[in-house]
Amino acid sequence: MALVRVTFKGDRPKTGNMQEMNVCILDCLAVMLYRDSCRLDGEFMELLQTVLCSSKCPEQIQVLCAAILREMSPCNDLILSCDEIQDTKLLSMVSSVLLAQGKKSEVSAVGQRIVKVLERRLPEGQHARYLLPVLSNVISLSPESLTEEQTNVVSKKMADWLRYASIQQGVAQPSGGFFSNPRTRQPGPVTEMDGAIATDFFTVLSVGQYYTQDQWLNMQAFSMLRNWLLCYGGKGLETPNSGEKSGMDRSATSMVSTTSTSSRLLPPKERLREKAFEYCQRLIEQSNRRPLKKDDGDLQKACLIEAVTIMDIICKQDSSYIYRTVSFLKILHGRICGDAAYARALIPIAQFFLNHSKVAAVDSDAIYKHLFTDIPAQLFHNPSLAFEFVQFCKDNSQLFTETSSIFRQSFPNLFKFLAWNSPPLISEFVDLLPFLLDASTAVEIFHLLLDLPCLTAALDVQLRSAALPTSEKAASDPAVKPATCLEAFRHPLYKSMFQYILRTKSAPEDAPERLIPLRQLLGSLASSPRVVQCAETVPVLLELFFRVVAEFADGPLINQLVVLLLQRSDQLYEIPAFKDDVYRVLSSQLVVLCKLHPALVVELSTEILEFSGTVSNIQNKEAIFTHMVWAIGEYMSVSYDKRCTVEQINRFFETLEAMLFEITQLRPLASTPSYAPRAISALMATLTKLAARSQDLIPRVSMFLSKMRTFVQSPAVTSVYCEEDLEEILIRATELMNLLKMPSVAQFVFTPPVDVASTRFQREVNDSLPFALRMVTRLLEPNPGFVPG
Repeated sequence: MALVRVTFKGDRPKTGNMQEMNVCILDCLAVMLYRDSCRLDGEFMELLQTVLCSSKCPEQIQVLCAAILREMSPCNDLILSCDEIQDTKLLSMVSSVLLAQGKKSEVSAVGQRIVKVLERRLPEGQHARYLLPVLSNVISLSPESLTEEQTNVVSKKMADWLRYASIQQGVAQPSGGFFSNPRTRQPGPVTEMDGAIATDFFTVLSVGQYYTQDQWLNMQAFSMLRNWLLCYGGKGLETPNSGEKSGMDRSATSMVSTTSTSSRLLPPKERLREKAFEYCQRLIEQSNRRPLKKDDGDLQKACLIEAVTIMDIICKQDSSYIYRTVSFLKILHGRICGDAAYARALIPIAQFFLNHSKVAAVDSDAIYKHLFTDIPAQLFHNPSLAFEFVQFCKDNSQLFTETSSIFRQSFPNLFKFLAWNSPPLISEFVDLLPFLLDASTAVEIFHLLLDLPCLTAALDVQLRSAALPTSEKAASDPAVKPATCLEAFRHPLYKSMFQYILRTKSAPEDAPERLIPLRQLLGSLASSPRVVQCAETVPVLLELFFRVVAEFADGPLINQLVVLLLQRSDQLYEIPAFKDDVYRVLSSQLVVLCKLHPALVVELSTEILEFSGTVSNIQNKEAIFTHMVWAIGEYMSVSYDKRCTVEQINRFFETLEAMLFEITQLRPLASTPSYAPRAISALMATLTKLAARSQDLIPRVSMFLSKMRTFVQSPAVTSVYCEEDLEEILIRATELMNLLKMPSVAQFVFTPPVDVASTRFQREVNDSLPFALRMVTRLLEPNPGFVPG
């Protein structure tokens, strides 16, 4: 550090070696500050600022000083000011330091100074192109720091920079060597990207070996044009008569003026819009030329996207531009829609028609249909396109749902982006999913979410199949069973299954059961990192799905979802962690659906009995089974549905009684399987509830509960369950048995009369049944010193 101070003592380096040493030291210092976040003392900071502003200091050292000062920002020891700086290059460096401070006052001061310098004629050797990047930063940080008068000044300049840059190439700067020729060749014209001589005005797509200062300004002006129009282009000048004209009159006036030769008489913002529109038209025309270099082709596509986006902004600010833009962009769409290389450009085109087709009275469904059908199906594996596409859908989801049915119909295609690019797109789909859901799509989306990892595997097979040589793409022999997923992709037996899971639009009439063989086939890809990552996003979206559906679902839809929930619990992609997470979500949401429509227990009694009477469901799907049993005990009651009969109660009782007997009977010669204590407790509680509503069943339940002490004390059982679980089971059995000793109390607790079902006491009992059971137990078996209140 001391060495740096010593070398800075003079006004300028004494030798070339000294300058090189200064550069090396400062460069190392900048890297050190960047990596280690060190601080410098006030004296050194002052020295850096002095060197930065010294007219005798080499530019390379000034650049390094500015970089170090930016790295130290915000800084309390800053004494820099841009007010008196005349040199545009130095003004750019100092301004970058001031903007890095993050203070609005500094941003405003920089903005004022930059506009003031741009307003006047610059001295020989000074160039405005150093200032435009600074101005671009100003409007990004604090657009309100410029007044309307100042924005008018810049708008006038930008219109000229865009439209009137030279179409002659610049002159090469002499190197200053011994063999340099003071006589230079006359510069030639700029060319198009295909090598043809440019006959129109200069744009960023014009090609030259060297560029003039006004050409550099042209390119910089275009790079900041979109933000400038968004910040300042829509604010028209207030004139004494401006309020007297209707919107149609103003549009008509603008339409006439933009075709007039006296466009310089237009207000600055309108003139800038005119020149910007002409510039964008020119770019789109240039994009039709075949570039000589591959990199130029990438630039061509980027400029095309930017041009369409800017034209959209201009049309929002002045509707008179819409009518001539519509036909122009329809022609462009027809030209590029078949070329996958231009896929990203289709998004701003669709955005334009989404914003303006109503005003222009044009049917844009063909554009939306192509966008939502072809792009996701072909380019789901392009991560940057996937993000832009989904972001476009998210930003316009409300507008799409109001104007076009194509958006919702295309959800199977949209989910390909998530299946291949999760978890990066999960937050976007959390915002997008509610707009895709309605009564007509809910069931199909439910299936799609559960099959999302399977979709990822199918997309992987599709991509690998497309990459095969043509000789290997022949259809497989129908008589031979496929040995691999790739063979199955072309096998007639699996072809329709792949077509269904890879469909591009909604197909609600098809049966998802057809995918069972495909899930088994694609099981070999279950450990693929991409498939596993996709599976991890499903629980989040599944919970959101049920929250949204709960807002509009009626009884029939809820019934359908409950039936599918029970069915699909047997039809999941074989990833153990995925299945556990899905079971957790489905079990919790089963409770929500039952609360929304309690009558489903009666209406779906056949399906529920079938599920609840299967022993394997207790071990494999314990959470769903337990919540289903709870719902039976809670809602199989005439209080919730007048159609509930004693016969139905008895049917459920017998089924669940058989289940409890099956899992608690002792088999001396066989190993005792371990069932979740929670499931045993739920079965005991539900049987007690049903008996309270059909009191002929009370003796059967009481006898069963009395045998639970023998069950929990059996050596075969104690070897499987922990002591705490067995104690909990026994306590619950004792509490329930005590409650049944008072049938009228049990009936009140479990089946409240309609007139008290909503009292505070009843709500508390329903919310905390164990509390109620403990209270009854204390009444029947009071502890010493306990006095009933």
